[in-house]
Amino acid sequence: RTACCWALPTGLLCAYGFFCSVRPSEPFLTRYLLGPHKNLSETQIYPVWTYSYLALLFPVFLATDYLRYKPVILLQGLSLIVTWFMLLYAQGLWAVQVLEVFYGMGTATDIAYYSYIYSVVDVNLYQQVTSYCRSATLVGYTVGSVSGQVLVSVAGWSLFSLNVISLTSISIAFGTAWFLPMPQKSFFFHHVSSQVFLKQDKFCTNISLPFLLQSMQEQKVDIVKVLKDLWQDFLQCYSSQTMLCWSVWWALSTCGYFQVINYAQGLWEMVLPSHSTEIYNGAVEAASTLLGAVAVFVVGHIKTSWAMWGEVALALFSFLIAAAVYIMDTVRNIWVCYASYVVFRIIYMLLITIAT
Repeated sequence: RTACCWALPTGLLCAYGFFCSVRPSEPFLTRYLLGPHKNLSETQIYPVWTYSYLALLFPVFLATDYLRYKPVILLQGLSLIVTWFMLLYAQGLWAVQVLEVFYGMGTATDIAYYSYIYSVVDVNLYQQVTSYCRSATLVGYTVGSVSGQVLVSVAGWSLFSLNVISLTSISIAFGTAWFLPMPQKSFFFHHVSSQVFLKQDKFCTNISLPFLLQSMQEQKVDIVKVLKDLWQDFLQCYSSQTMLCWSVWWALSTCGYFQVINYAQGLWEMVLPSHSTEIYNGAVEAASTLLGAVAVFVVGHIKTSWAMWGEVALALFSFLIAAAVYIMDTVRNIWVCYASYVVFRIIYMLLITIAT
């Protein structure tokens, strides 16, 4: 029974993360948007996503805890479905900017995917299940990137067809998410299980939508108390120098990571235009993600004191990340760009898993 209550939600969450990440069109997204399908410029297609992502982060954080993760995971799946449906059929700058808002919602709700599992497993399993969940998304992204590269380079499929596959995979993920068990508690809004929930020995049973809505209606939450708890938790957390250090690093590195992955394809397009030669964006994304998944899986099973060695690793690997980005930007050779990008992503994935 104990094994069921961590293996079932972990397995379902990993399946969701895998299918949600199998998006063969993503390595070729810049080429698709700049091409005849949408005919946009690079300055038009990306800024709205970053702004909407920033605006949604804090509300989504509160909503994730209040709704107890699962509804926000479902919202993520739905947002990505809308995004890829609009990628296929929406036309014009305004429509593309609207789909960027939905994509911003899809990325902001990542917090639900990565925090859900901590509400349903024992603290002793945190390191292990973190590596499983993050590895599942990385393997999914690898499968998507490899299939995208093969379908474009070998089978000659159109980028429109790749987006159809991406939409199908995301839809499968959305269906999988409905079977996730509903957590009985969260960190701030729901410390104690409500009487409307199933008993602990029945926890692994799926909860229907009407039951979920009923339970949400019967929750009585003292908002003032929650806000006080949040403030006290904030003060307690960031009085720790280690927590403050890793949090600042997380914010800055994630900012840098989004900048690089957003505009790497644009850089590659400048170095080697896709209309004049064969490009290998999918293969590069696959290699970086697969190697990153291996690194993440390994770090999940390393027994070491990150309190002692974490900041040393942080400094060393952050320097290597900076060097990789500098080389990618200054050496205008496509193979050097590809190699630097692979190194950059592997190290980032490794460090963000340790930080988690």
